[in-house]
This record gives sequence, structure tokens and C-alpha cells, in this order.
Amino acid sequence: MTFVHRLRPRYAEVDAQGVVFNAHWLTYFDEACTRFFDELGFHPATAFFSDFDMMLVKAVLEWRGPAGFDDEVDIAVEPVRLGTTSLDLRYTATVEGRPVCIGVITYVSVRPGVKESAPIPDEVRARLAAVAVTA
Repeated sequence: MTFVHRLRPRYAEVDAQGVVFNAHWLTYFDEACTRFFDELGFHPATAFFSDFDMMLVKAVLEWRGPAGFDDEVDIAVEPVRLGTTSLDLRYTATVEGRPVCIGVITYVSVRPGVKESAPIPDEVRARLAAVAVTA
């Protein structure tokens, strides 16, 4: 089952063209990522500081259509690649089922507080693998 996080863009997040300003998609995807890991059983207030942490190393965003002020935006989060020390999450944002932005973000696993690369912890890997999209 795919995890979906819902949000509503605020007035300040919409540009003069009436659509979500592009930089906000990374913020939205970060929030969806936090809620995704919470759903997997890793409470964000503690897990990212003691169990594991991740840092963004690459982000690819593809705009598909408009999302505006107060639209209900659903963001599906799916692991699409699990490496030894890195992983890719795909974010698919839709409004009323219509794609508006798709992102694939590569994260590297780091030791909390140290910020040096580390293997993805076994428990994290197992939970991600259980919901990963297979090609």
C-alpha cells in the first residue's frame, strides 16, 4: 500500500502565476518524507536523532501541472531504490488525481550527529523494502 500525505498550499506559497512556487515542492516532499517514516514506525522527533538520519544528495523535480492556493495536494511516497548507503524516494503529487509534480530524491544514510555516510540500518532497510516499488 502506498503512503499518501495530504497538504494544502498556503497563500504565501503561490506565485504571481497562481501556482505553487517551484521551490516549495522540496519542502512539501520533505514533510511527506517525515510523515512516511513516522508511518513506518520511526517517530521523527527521536528517530532522526538517535536511530538513523539521511541527507539529500540529489533531487529531480518534474512539473506536470498547476497546484494552487488551498488545493488538496496528495503526495504519494514510494521507495524506488535501496542501495548500501543511499536510497531513492519517489514523490508523486496530485490534485484531484491529476499529476502536478513528480520528484525523485536520493538520500545518503548518515550516522546521527556525525553526518558521515553509513549503511542503511537493517531495521530501516527491512521496513523500506517491505513497501518498495519493484520495477
